[in-house]
Amino acid sequence: MSELLYKSTRGHGEAITSSRAILRGLAEDGGLYVPERIPKLDFPLAEAVRMDYRELAYRVMRLFLTDYTEDELRGCINGAYDDKFDTDEIAPIRGAAGAYYLELYHGATIAFKDMALSVLPRLMTVAAKKNGADGEIVILTATSGDTGKAAMAGFADVPGTKIIVFYPKDGVSAVQERQMITQRGNNTYVVGVRGNFDDAQSGVKTMFADAELAKTLARSGFAFSSANSINIGRLVPQIVYYVYAYSRLVKCGAVSCGEYINAAVPTGNFGNILAAHYAKLMGTPIKTLICASNDNRVLTDFFDTGVYDKNRPFYTTSSPSMDILVSSNLERLIYEIANGDAVRCRACMEALHANGRYAITADERKRLDDFFGGSAAEAEVSDEIARVWNGDGYVIDTHTAVASRVLYCYRTATGDRTPAVVASTASPYKFARSVMSAISDDVDGRGDFELIDELSRISGVPVPPAIEDIRSAPVRHDRVCGKDEMRAAVMEILGITSE
Repeated sequence: MSELLYKSTRGHGEAITSSRAILRGLAEDGGLYVPERIPKLDFPLAEAVRMDYRELAYRVMRLFLTDYTEDELRGCINGAYDDKFDTDEIAPIRGAAGAYYLELYHGATIAFKDMALSVLPRLMTVAAKKNGADGEIVILTATSGDTGKAAMAGFADVPGTKIIVFYPKDGVSAVQERQMITQRGNNTYVVGVRGNFDDAQSGVKTMFADAELAKTLARSGFAFSSANSINIGRLVPQIVYYVYAYSRLVKCGAVSCGEYINAAVPTGNFGNILAAHYAKLMGTPIKTLICASNDNRVLTDFFDTGVYDKNRPFYTTSSPSMDILVSSNLERLIYEIANGDAVRCRACMEALHANGRYAITADERKRLDDFFGGSAAEAEVSDEIARVWNGDGYVIDTHTAVASRVLYCYRTATGDRTPAVVASTASPYKFARSVMSAISDDVDGRGDFELIDELSRISGVPVPPAIEDIRSAPVRHDRVCGKDEMRAAVMEILGITSE
């Protein structure tokens, strides 16, 4: 198998191996690493039907991570997808409300981020050894709610690493916040930011791009890397579950091998639906990629108009992991539709930074024909949770409901009845108050954990261990800073007193 190298979407620097790209996280010029080509599946999809999740993960990921040996990669995968997941299938599919819900929340932190962040720390520690990395790796991450907890769970007490997570102090659910601030691990640090997710993400990106800060860290024995979806080591494992979903639909007879499906994905930072797009480019028969947004419909407007414009109100919604106006992974798609023109891609990103907007050309828009952008307002999200519950007794969370609703509207508008997979990205227990408000009249005055117990009673689904663990766990992290104080917080955490 030929070696696959990675290059920056903004064109500077040499092409590097996958392990080096994973270790760096973000390219030195601020761009994102992309493979020089998207490899094709080198096995028949009919064969995938007979594979379990771990085997399929190896067969897909080996095509992207070509400088990892078979033993290294299998070790990472088998160590990640073990009994931390509460189902042997890892990512089971449930048919309900005329769609197939791909349950990506059976890992340790009950959100889809576990699917990648269970394996990333292993990929990164192998990468460090392969590349002779000295000193400690500092994982620096901004989270809109789920990445932070999943990343900390993955990196907790991993030798040679520290992880610092920034989150919007008032922009996540009560359960999401409690999961983070009670996180164990002597190398884990959590900082609430007085601002929204875009403020936290912008602060992290600024630190990654600060050459002087990198030198200061190096002198103290540290080097930054990322666990966000900007890290290619996050994106590659996500591709797997779309190939797996297709194989399971074939296995259960929902489609014949070779027939198309659609994929509806709740989308904030664009990594999850980009993974579906890459799965399609590899040869998975996906027809339409349905990009579902909440009230922060910047991506919906982009697909409608060809203009990406973050200059708009920011809404805090019941689906906080999607409360994002700067979708970082979209840069990888812009690079692709610009035919790999890094100068063009860089110009778009510079315009976004300077003016908050950019526009793509008519030719570039034509290359997005297999995407459909739609959004669901707060009332529609609640209605969708109720519709699926009342129709099939199946409970979905707020993020999944966004995608489910947009799929419903897409089908109504187009008449397209292609079998569809909905990426179900979080357990309903993570957003129990919003879910219970949609399906019950008895919510006011009840505490979050009381509502969790009631949801379990009426649904018959046990409360996940991840929720039970935080009922009485002590708060271990209480740092809060302004959006302009993030750099200082990092220096304090790392014990660097002067530059």
